[in-house]
Amino acid sequence: MQRVLVLDKSKNPLMACHSARARQLLKQGKAAVFREYPFTIILKERDGGDVQPVSIKIDPGSKTTGISMVADFKGGKRVIWAGELTHRGQQIRDKLLSRRQVLGLPLEVGTGGRTKFNRVKQHYPKAHWIDAICVGESGGRVIISPNHAPLQIRATGHQSRQMCRVDKYGFPRTSAKQGRVHFGFQTGDIVKAIVTKGVKYGTYIGKVSVRSTGFFNITTPTATVQGISYRYCTPIHNSDGYLYQRGEALSSATTRVAVSSRQDS
Repeated sequence: MQRVLVLDKSKNPLMACHSARARQLLKQGKAAVFREYPFTIILKERDGGDVQPVSIKIDPGSKTTGISMVADFKGGKRVIWAGELTHRGQQIRDKLLSRRQVLGLPLEVGTGGRTKFNRVKQHYPKAHWIDAICVGESGGRVIISPNHAPLQIRATGHQSRQMCRVDKYGFPRTSAKQGRVHFGFQTGDIVKAIVTKGVKYGTYIGKVSVRSTGFFNITTPTATVQGISYRYCTPIHNSDGYLYQRGEALSSATTRVAVSSRQDS
């Protein structure tokens, strides 16, 4: 029988008890229901106590993962709680299939072992984008140009919703945040700035941090250039919470792996 999980009044775990004992404690007012799923009670008066050693065992699966709690008793090991967790993998797969029927593009998946076999067979270096190319049955015969470089996409998130900065006591230490858009730009936009005069003469492409003064900071793949006037900026891509840049070409990745292998040997 599934046992009831128990917490002391400080919310520290105690030994799980029989369901009949849990009903008795609830009826006597010595405990209260802390959580319905999994069913857990909290003792109102008890603080701490001795518990038997308990192990959590997990059997991961592609669709369902088994979870159990096994305790050491005098008579041997005994299961005190068990459950099954069904993943959303099938739902995600169904949604991808549905999206493909909007897009009209075939979707191919495969095992990790098949992907690695295809990649090694074609002498491609290890990289996530190359693994994606080598997925499935068709992944065993794919030609990748040596100059092909992937698009690196990094999730950066959007601006903070916090209206102002606070000190360690929680009191505001800055004024309320102003509007997000300044001179038609907002932080996170990717822009191209062509500066035609001054010490910052040149062309810069990168993520912009806007200022109400009209002088922005532009973060390029190599550095951050400060104090660029909005008049020099042209929008390329609106902020969407991601940072994009060109990745390493296949030829460079292959050379790096070869050099690393020689050094290791």
